[in-house]
Amino acid sequence: MNDILPPESARWEWLEATVREQMARFAYRNVRTPILEHTQLFVRGIGEVTDIVEKEMYSFEDRSDKHGQAEHLTMRPENTAGLVRAVVEHNLLYDGGKRLYYMGPMFRREKPQRGRYRQFHQIGAEALGFAGPDVDGELILLAQSLWKAIALTDVRLELNSLGQPAERAQHRARLIAYLESHADQLDEEARRRLHSNPLRVLDTKNPAMQSLVEGAPRLLDFLGPQSLAHFEGVQAILKANGIAYTINPRLVRGLDYYNLTVFEFVTDRLGSQGTVCGGGRYDDLIVQIGGKPAPAVGWALGIERVLALLEEQGAQVPTPVPHAYAVVPDAAAMPVALRTLTQLRELGVRVQMHAAGPDGQGSFKSQFKKADASGAAFALIFGADELARGELGLKSLRDGKGEQVARPLADLAGLASHLQSSAPND
Repeated sequence: MNDILPPESARWEWLEATVREQMARFAYRNVRTPILEHTQLFVRGIGEVTDIVEKEMYSFEDRSDKHGQAEHLTMRPENTAGLVRAVVEHNLLYDGGKRLYYMGPMFRREKPQRGRYRQFHQIGAEALGFAGPDVDGELILLAQSLWKAIALTDVRLELNSLGQPAERAQHRARLIAYLESHADQLDEEARRRLHSNPLRVLDTKNPAMQSLVEGAPRLLDFLGPQSLAHFEGVQAILKANGIAYTINPRLVRGLDYYNLTVFEFVTDRLGSQGTVCGGGRYDDLIVQIGGKPAPAVGWALGIERVLALLEEQGAQVPTPVPHAYAVVPDAAAMPVALRTLTQLRELGVRVQMHAAGPDGQGSFKSQFKKADASGAAFALIFGADELARGELGLKSLRDGKGEQVARPLADLAGLASHLQSSAPND
């Protein structure tokens, strides 16, 4: 678990602000759920025989209540189950489908590595109450729109369908028979999951088992007409919008609640942590959590991985800097300076004030040095002579000329407009 400090935190704020803008364009509304949920929520939702539930969750027993019953709680390892719990608990689907999104920290006890920490952060978009392939396609287009907005280029889309439970049951029986016939090639993890969750065997990262996995029966070959039509509907939307993709029949995702469409945006530039964004349809999860039957589909992306990939591809992420830095050579000028800065800030100007140190205000030279280091485009100079004339000095710090001009304190609106229009980051 790590701290996020300036200037790195500015990159996070920029990404989060861009996400909020894109979500608003697609009419997705924000939901904020607790970090702590009942452990059973994730056992039911994610699946008991999954790495997350078996190995990675931070779970504990809370103090007993007045009836002597202790609650088993877990720090959320993902947020779809919690969001669905909130939808069911508050009956959000009473008047029709909802488009929702979230962002925040998740927790998994796993080996820390680049792009993966034990406290990590996800952004997710979920559409609940919509059954058609059009919303599956819309969610993929939403992710694609976000990649365009942040200039992320090194990702590719992989797509698959997991069909419906009856189709998976037929495939499951055939898959178990196939794996049993090659039992000598299974590692310990695969043998343990052979009968409890054989589909997860296809998600193995063991290089020695890849040829075995490639030869396994494909779930796509067991899909019926309705599942195939849904899958083809998603593909038609992607093709109409010029979205390139490949069908990956081994794509199963790491959670048990998926059906029909599953997809991942992956990259080759982050080592083993290749999945940047992933999701799919989970039509049975709402019932599993105790709600009335309703379809749902969604995705989640890892903030750390997206930012790491942007850095890897050399993308320039904007970092906010002040429009101006206030140079105040005399403490006696501070009341007027602060009043002026307050008015400029109310007009939308980002301005940093020079603060006195233990030895006083500091020299002009030292203040200008700090002004330059701040990244500000201009210095505002509150000298005694300028203030006596009802003015302040304005000096450019970035054009190489360094010329100083006088600006009347009576026209702060004009000064604010000039600072904002002339700043390079605006």
